[in-house]
Amino acid sequence: MAVETYVLDDDCEELSGWGRTAPTLARVHRPRGEAEAAEAVRGCGARGAIARGLGRAYGDAARNAGGAVLDTTRLDRIEALDATAGLVVCEAGVSLHRLTAALLPLGWTVPVTPATRHITVGGAVAADVHGADHPTAGGFGRHVTALRLLTADGTVRTVVPGTPLFDATTGGLGLTGVILSVTLRLLPVETSLMTVDTERARNLDDLLDRLASTDHRYRYSVARIDLRARGAATGRAVLTRGDHAPYDALPRRHRARRAPLAFRPVRLPAAPPYVPGGLFGRAAAGVLDELRHRWAPRASAGRLQPFSAFLHPLDAVPHWNRLYGREGLVPYRCVVPYGQEEALRGIVRRIGDRGCPSFHAVLGRLGAGGPGPLSYPLPGWELSLDLPAGLPGLGTFLDALDEEVAGAGGRVQLAEDSRVRPETSAAMYPRLDEFRALRAALDPRSVFTSDLSRRLAL
Repeated sequence: MAVETYVLDDDCEELSGWGRTAPTLARVHRPRGEAEAAEAVRGCGARGAIARGLGRAYGDAARNAGGAVLDTTRLDRIEALDATAGLVVCEAGVSLHRLTAALLPLGWTVPVTPATRHITVGGAVAADVHGADHPTAGGFGRHVTALRLLTADGTVRTVVPGTPLFDATTGGLGLTGVILSVTLRLLPVETSLMTVDTERARNLDDLLDRLASTDHRYRYSVARIDLRARGAATGRAVLTRGDHAPYDALPRRHRARRAPLAFRPVRLPAAPPYVPGGLFGRAAAGVLDELRHRWAPRASAGRLQPFSAFLHPLDAVPHWNRLYGREGLVPYRCVVPYGQEEALRGIVRRIGDRGCPSFHAVLGRLGAGGPGPLSYPLPGWELSLDLPAGLPGLGTFLDALDEEVAGAGGRVQLAEDSRVRPETSAAMYPRLDEFRALRAALDPRSVFTSDLSRRLAL
């Protein structure tokens, strides 16, 4: 493979993904409005430009080595709110955290809640993020009624659902242009609490049976799976499901009755700059998995839990990614279709046999994907785990998992990826040529480029 070379300016900044692996250098622009964003794009140079939000993409989707990166976090105005119709217009750099804090007291929240609220609205659209409610809510893009997009020719277009450009932009990883603002349809809520049911699943088959038979009763569903359990306990999990609590569900003397829509996110001390060797080695991960399983109730129903604690437990620890050590972490997010349960069992067994220490391992269900050619979800089982980047032979191991996933008709999530091979991604995403053709017509000079798009020839 040829080594890519490029000239670096003295004012370049080092950027990495949330996984903290393989940082690269780029010229970072921080536009405060449309005019400054357009100027940065026009002057981006031969290496092109890509937009970036709060840096929560794990891999290289929001990096552009030797080129320009547009940090959108100064585009942070909430421009309009229709509290009757449940619509908000905001600039792309507004975080879901800030949006939630502003909307909850008014009885509204964002309609799709991914694993973290510390991402920007623009990033949520570009990745078409999804959460534990995907079978009912779909991806983030489903709830966008319009967006303003800065395209490669310097014009700003208003893009609406049902058009090829909208479909390619929602989930398009920033490669169709810079998202400047978004009009979003909201979800009404009566409280900032959740009613939560918890149960233990004995093994993977028990877990799949529970999810298939009763998941339709809940809006949100997530199973934290113990990938180190062996034998008859392989794939055991703690299954947690819930819904937004209505006001009438609050006990008579519950403190939330006085302020039912108060947003009270839990915040613990930040992780240290790094943990020598990482906290989540094999032994520690095994102990934590065992304790989590034992401490979970065998069955509990109707427990009230704060919104943020249920939906964003990792957000309570700022910079939790440091806990994986200096070498960082590698995520693995994949989905295999319904009917391919035997392939899923094989993947879970392979991970267990390898002894991969993953503190954050989640299994859930996905519904139909979005209309875009790079849409990740498909109806099936999603497995998500975070692995220490320093594990010996990790790349080869994950390449083999990719082959199993692709062979089952599944795919890995490109928005979180930093390592999948081009030929494998092409097998997983059969509409890649459609996306490439749209990009070639819209941006013939490849102004919008990222490390991911170069790696996968998008």
